[in-house]
Amino acid sequence: MYLKKLSFFAVILLFSFCTRTSAQSDLHRLQQQFVDLRFGMFIHYNIPTYMDQDWADPDASPRLFDPKRLDCRQWAKAARSANMSYGCLTTKHHSGFCIWDTKTTDYNVMNSPLKRDVVREYVNAFRAEGLKTFLYYSILDTHHKIRPGCITPQDIDMIKAQLTELLTNYGEITAMIIDGWDAPWSRISYDDVPFEEIYRLIKSLQPNCLVMDLNSAKYPSEALFYTDIKSYEQGAGQHISKEHNRLPALSCLPLNDNWFWKTSFPATPVKDPAMLIREDIVPFNDAYCNFILNVAPNRDGLIDDNALAALKEIGKNWKNSGPTSPIPPADAPIISANIAKRAATDGSWSDDMMIMDFGNDDNFGTSWLSNPEIKKPWYQVNFGKDKPFTTIVLTEGRPGLKKYRLEYLSNGVWKPLPAGEKTGRVKIHRFGRVWGSKVRILIDASDESPAIAELGVYDERN
Repeated sequence: MYLKKLSFFAVILLFSFCTRTSAQSDLHRLQQQFVDLRFGMFIHYNIPTYMDQDWADPDASPRLFDPKRLDCRQWAKAARSANMSYGCLTTKHHSGFCIWDTKTTDYNVMNSPLKRDVVREYVNAFRAEGLKTFLYYSILDTHHKIRPGCITPQDIDMIKAQLTELLTNYGEITAMIIDGWDAPWSRISYDDVPFEEIYRLIKSLQPNCLVMDLNSAKYPSEALFYTDIKSYEQGAGQHISKEHNRLPALSCLPLNDNWFWKTSFPATPVKDPAMLIREDIVPFNDAYCNFILNVAPNRDGLIDDNALAALKEIGKNWKNSGPTSPIPPADAPIISANIAKRAATDGSWSDDMMIMDFGNDDNFGTSWLSNPEIKKPWYQVNFGKDKPFTTIVLTEGRPGLKKYRLEYLSNGVWKPLPAGEKTGRVKIHRFGRVWGSKVRILIDASDESPAIAELGVYDERN
C-alpha cells in the first residue's frame, strides 16, 4: 500500500513538472516571436488628445472626443513605412474613457460625436497592412474610481468584463500591455486587483496573448515578476542594460516630447530618426529587446506631417532583418500573490536600519543585512498559521550567497525544501505544494554578510 501511494504521488509530481515545462516552452516560443518583431508603433490616442494633457480630467464630457477625419489606415501605412511590425492602441487610459463599443459603461466612444468603434477600425487597418495588433489597457481608472481605497468587487468585475470584450470581439491580439497597476503613482497593488485572476483570464481567452505589465521600476531586472515581457519606459528613467539583459524585453519612448498629442506638436521637431535607429532600435534588438515608438494622432485623428516624415526616414535607413538571436531560457513569470509580504519576521542579529523587516517589505531597494559577526546567519517569515505554497523567491540586495538551505515549519517540525544550485541575484525555487506556518533560510556560506532584499513566498497553481 505504501509503495502504491508513493507511486501515485510520484506520478502527480511528474505530471505537474511536465505540464509546467510544456507551458514554459510555449511561453518561451511566444517571447521569442515577440522579440523577433523588433519594432512597433505605440498609439496614444484617447480623450487626453483633446485636452492638451497626458492625464485627462476624469469627468471630461465624451463630447470632447470629436475627430473629423479619423483614419486608422493612415496610421497603419505610416507604421508600414517605418518597417514596423505591429501597433498598440490605448483602448482605455487612466481617466477611464473607452474607445470601443463597450457594454460595461456609458463613458465610451459610442456616446461621443464620433460614434465609431476605434478599436475595431484600428485592428482592421493594421491587419490589412500585415501588421500584428497589441492593445493597451489601464487598470487605474479615475472616472470609475478604480484607485487606491475605492476598489470594490464590482470594479474588478468591470475590469474582467472589459478585458473579455477586448479579447473576444477583435480577433487575435498578440499582446496586452497593462498600465496603472502596482506603480508608485497608481498605488493599486496586485492584491487590490488580483494579478493572477486577470492573468489567467487573459490566457483563458487567448492562450497566445502575452501579458505585459509596465512595472519595471519596482522589480529586479533579473527575473519576470508579474509580466511575460520585461518593460522599460525610458521617459520614467527605466533603462535596459544593453550589455547584461537576459530576458525578453520591451523599451518604449515617444517620438514627440509627450505621449498624447499637444497643440505644439506640428511645429516642434520630433526625435531624430538616425538617433532612434542608432541608440534604440539596433542596440535594443541586439539585447533581446523590442522597441516601441509612440506616435500620437492629432485631434482630427491623423498623424502629423512631421511625424510621418520621420517614420519614412526610419524606413529608408532601417530594415527588419528577421529573427533576432535566440533569447536565453528563463524561469516562468511570478504571477501569484506574495503571502510573505509584510508578514512577521525574525532573523539573526542586524543593525536597526537593516533589520529583518526590510527583507519582506515589498521594496527591492531595501534589505535585511546580517551583522558580519554572525557566522551562520538565518532569516524567517511567520505566516501565523499554516498556508500552502509552491514557490520561494530569494532576491539578494547584493549577490554573495554561496550555500544555503530552505526549510518550512509543519506541525512543529522544520522540514527541508529543495534548494538546488541557484546563481544570480534572484533565485527562484519551485517545488510540489507544501503547507507550513513559517519559512526560513539558513545561510552556510556567503562572500559577504548576507543581504536579503525580498524573501517572497507564493502558492502558484500547477
